[in-house]
Amino acid sequence: MTDHQAILDEEFEVLESIFPPEEIQRKNERCMAILVTPDESSSSHSLSIYITVNYPPEYPDVIPIFSLEPEDGIPLDTEEEEKLLGILKQVAEESVGMAMTFTLVSAIKESLMELIHERIRREKEEDDRRAREYEEVEAKKTRGTPLTRETFEQWRKGYMSELKIKREKEEEERVRGLPPKEREEWKRRKERPTGKTLFEVGGAMEDIKLYEEESNEVDLTQYTREERERQRLEEEEEEEKRRDGLVRGDESD
Repeated sequence: MTDHQAILDEEFEVLESIFPPEEIQRKNERCMAILVTPDESSSSHSLSIYITVNYPPEYPDVIPIFSLEPEDGIPLDTEEEEKLLGILKQVAEESVGMAMTFTLVSAIKESLMELIHERIRREKEEDDRRAREYEEVEAKKTRGTPLTRETFEQWRKGYMSELKIKREKEEEERVRGLPPKEREEWKRRKERPTGKTLFEVGGAMEDIKLYEEESNEVDLTQYTREERERQRLEEEEEEEKRRDGLVRGDESD
């Protein structure tokens, strides 16, 4: 008859001789906890776990019961834990009939290293995705809006509106520089209805033609400082001639 407890006690002695005291803990005569740390790790991706093994009375003819508890680093998520437990179960089933704890620890150590590499790969993919999104946002800022008939028409309307406002402001500035008489004349002609307006309200075509000939807008560019001065002198000269004519008429009387 096989003495399963004697086999387990002998295995415990071997394990305690292999692992440092701080990494192994014999909880009772049928339970052992061992700290497992990958051979390769970094401060940013460290991962250590305790594997607790409970041995049934029939061990090693049956597989033990395992549990995992993170000791350091990012805790295991559900998928990672299920994967590691599945590996332990597979290795245990392949080792039935012989001492298997050291084999289980070796398998879990190798799997932890693969898990760390997988975490690094996922983090890199996430960083690359965020970098692509950032580059796309920046590219849109410099690329601008694609030119289509609709976008061009929208731009043209906005441009013409801005141009109209600009010209109106420039015209107002020029009018402010006109003499009062000319400024009043400009306002009077500006307020006149156009030929099109007269036509729409039923005016005669001939009247429209005559009216439009008289209602040309004042060309503000002709009113330079010199021309305004010349026009003022001409008006004064005409006024003086008119007065001289009146004086001569009085003398003849």
